[in-house]
Amino acid sequence: MAVQLQAPTHLPPVAGVRLAVTAAAIRYPNRNDLTLLELAPGTQVAALFTRNRFRAAPVQIALEHLAQGDEIRALLINTGNANAGTGAAGLQTARESCRVLAEALGCAPQQVLPFSTGVIGEVLDLGAKVRAALPELLGGLAPHHWLPAADAIRTTDTVAKGAYRQVEIHGQTVTITGIAKGSGMIRPDLATMLAFVATDAQLPAALLQAILRQASESSFNRITVDGDTSTNDAVVLLATGQVAHPPLREGDSAFHGLAMAITAVCRELAQAIVRDGEGATKFIPIRVQGGRTGAECLQVAYRMAHSPLIKTAFFAADPNWGRLLAAIGAAGIEDLDVSRVQIHLGGLSIVRDGARDPGYQEEAGQQVMAKAEIPVLVDLGRGAAAEEIWTCDLSHEYVRINAEYRS
Repeated sequence: MAVQLQAPTHLPPVAGVRLAVTAAAIRYPNRNDLTLLELAPGTQVAALFTRNRFRAAPVQIALEHLAQGDEIRALLINTGNANAGTGAAGLQTARESCRVLAEALGCAPQQVLPFSTGVIGEVLDLGAKVRAALPELLGGLAPHHWLPAADAIRTTDTVAKGAYRQVEIHGQTVTITGIAKGSGMIRPDLATMLAFVATDAQLPAALLQAILRQASESSFNRITVDGDTSTNDAVVLLATGQVAHPPLREGDSAFHGLAMAITAVCRELAQAIVRDGEGATKFIPIRVQGGRTGAECLQVAYRMAHSPLIKTAFFAADPNWGRLLAAIGAAGIEDLDVSRVQIHLGGLSIVRDGARDPGYQEEAGQQVMAKAEIPVLVDLGRGAAAEEIWTCDLSHEYVRINAEYRS
């Protein structure tokens, strides 16, 4: 059950993007598992991908196609099979799926970007699946199909994930709409699972890539469910240029407003992934401040977020603050002065000056830990840097989901 999260009920269309979904029996029958985004001519595309050395075949092909510099006309997304760890056969089927779709759309294969998610290590004849699904897929293209697409790209997600913002640019309304999937195997490096965000604003490729990188750093690169980085992570930002506004320049107020709105969409999607973490019952923002650098703040935050002892304590609503102290001390800051460390849970002071706060009562700690959202604040007392990440607890359900994932 997702933590304080519901599926979106409205995602506005973005001029220049048409979407369609269909059931292609990638893994299960009668389930929408193939999604197409058709892009208007002139659409600019920015993307970030996993740095996992076992990059999936679609990631490799998408990078290859982007490097060729041709205009991207379509995104093809399948669920149920990751096409990762599949060697030459996986590369071939990813290429074939692009070729089959490109032929139907009247573009070149390198103008199609493929994306896959699902079980790793199983070879699938994706080209044949796409060919059989083409009539329904192409016939279903419509600009308002963001909600069906958000649902179709799910795997172990319990709810679809989507977000949008609308801003004014020189008197013109600009829309930013995004969808994402992700629930387990979440500890991103430049991206997280699969996320697709589009705007009808006009942005050159270089500025688009810069916005995506900055937005991802404060959103998709600040989440973790289980510390595992996927072979298929990708986040894509599209700018169709369909709104006729004056050119944007980096640093002006209109550009800043658009960048902030895109970042807001990315942050909402990123937090939705954690709230829907596999088996999650608690949403846990961890803020570490008082560090000398942002890097060491993140070092401490992730050490806490990845501790099974801490995550299971949150699940059990057990304010075992000794586990928090142990993780902070094990984070690798050799000259940390533990006598300066402060810890708060949900505004409640747990640790003051490296020891139990004299005013802390166990009953109050249990009340905080029983809540669905539990903010953690750590002050290292050694500088002015601060960083925040978002994680969840570790439950019996997480073990069950992953033990039965391939059944």
